[in-house]
Amino acid sequence: MNKKLAVLAIDQGTTSSRAIVFDQASKIVATAQQEFAQIFPQLGWVEHDPEQIWQTSLTVARKAFEQAEAHGYHVVSIGITNQRETTLVWRRDTLEPIYNAIVWQDRRTSVQCQKLKLGGHEADVSARSGLLIDPYFSATKVSWILDNVSGAREQAKRGELAFGTVDSFLISKLTQGSVHATDATNASRTNLYNIHSNSWDPVLLELFNVPDNILPQILDSADDYGATTPDLFGRSIPITGVVGDQQGASIGQCCFKPGAIKSTYGTGCFVMLNTGKKAVSSKNRLLTTIAYRLNGETTYALEGSIFMAGAAVQWLRDGLKIIDSAQECEAIAQSLEDSGGVYMVPAFTGLGAPWWQPDARGAILGLTRDSGQAQIIRATLESVCYQSADLFAAMAKDDIEATVLRVDGGMVQNSWLIQYLADIIDVPVQRPSVLETTALGAAYLSGLYSGVFESLEQLASNWRCDSEFSPQICDKLRQQRLDGWHQAVNQVIK
Repeated sequence: MNKKLAVLAIDQGTTSSRAIVFDQASKIVATAQQEFAQIFPQLGWVEHDPEQIWQTSLTVARKAFEQAEAHGYHVVSIGITNQRETTLVWRRDTLEPIYNAIVWQDRRTSVQCQKLKLGGHEADVSARSGLLIDPYFSATKVSWILDNVSGAREQAKRGELAFGTVDSFLISKLTQGSVHATDATNASRTNLYNIHSNSWDPVLLELFNVPDNILPQILDSADDYGATTPDLFGRSIPITGVVGDQQGASIGQCCFKPGAIKSTYGTGCFVMLNTGKKAVSSKNRLLTTIAYRLNGETTYALEGSIFMAGAAVQWLRDGLKIIDSAQECEAIAQSLEDSGGVYMVPAFTGLGAPWWQPDARGAILGLTRDSGQAQIIRATLESVCYQSADLFAAMAKDDIEATVLRVDGGMVQNSWLIQYLADIIDVPVQRPSVLETTALGAAYLSGLYSGVFESLEQLASNWRCDSEFSPQICDKLRQQRLDGWHQAVNQVIK
């Protein structure tokens, strides 16, 4: 009997690693997930143990692979998608990291970024990289590691060290160091990559003091990234797709045409708009980035990045301990007419787009004697929608009007949240039948290269809408709630 073809996607996220096997009809046939520890050494610092990143990724990949193969599927290739901007430096000979992974949420380089801004560098950095100067991106993180780990700069000069985002680290581990590479989407999030020339930029490397001999090779998003060593899965499997998580979700949502827009609600929230072959510059502090690069041809996107979405709900569970699980929030929010004037500004690690205030800190405002846990929970969910509205307002100022929004990520299982989102952004919201769009995007890229999938057109025909949510509140109420939100935001950015 002929085995059914499938692709294994490794989705290495901020709070967990998961692996999903998809068949040729884009259906999930096996899945595994494992959480790992968040490390907070100092105020505003966020790190991960690289060994936990590797071991959890390998464990879930093996589980999903074995499940799929036991059910008659043949895993043809592997795709990797990853938390972006998170930065690692490791020894080339042993593959041992010289420091913990510095996570995208980390703000330790705020002072360095402020100095670069005051030095008048942001306009040139933005023109080259499409990004702003912010601790969010990888450049100041890698520079910090080289400056703060004893002997690191000397080792880098001798060619002994390798820098990479999480995808590069996993590729090196999976291939036992034979491949040091990344794709154009991940490279475009470092502040070291020129998105117009599609190459590492010598001016940016000099500005951020990053030596070029530690950098990975840049490949297309669907390309040959080597193959796993036979001991890991019982046979060698080609790695043929790599993409940053938000671009992966955009691909999984089949946003292949200019104007297509998606928003992912995971740890953070990320809105991405396909702008086609043109790198559109925002006048309202959105980011210009690479959506994907296929066959040497680059497709660009505009992106708005929100640092805290699902992570704020996780804080309700693990920090305040007022819920036992995120699933409880939907019924609690639905039980209230409104939040009672309570606003949560989840600036735990600063505010992202369009504010870009790295030193802002979280706050709960509007509390009265009538306020309780339920109001705080609802206000936390509402904050995700208000932040999204700010991004759509910024896009509107750039003359981009969304007509429909496709959403994904763990939070969108909450139907109350998605209805409130549609109400606040005043745009219909579509939830797809497959919510694991980030992993699906990595699988699509890998499968396009390995022959499991035929074309982008074929993939687009697989997309299915599960539910559509239309705006239901009046303009006056919408504006009242947004005005209250902006008053709250102004309290934390003064």
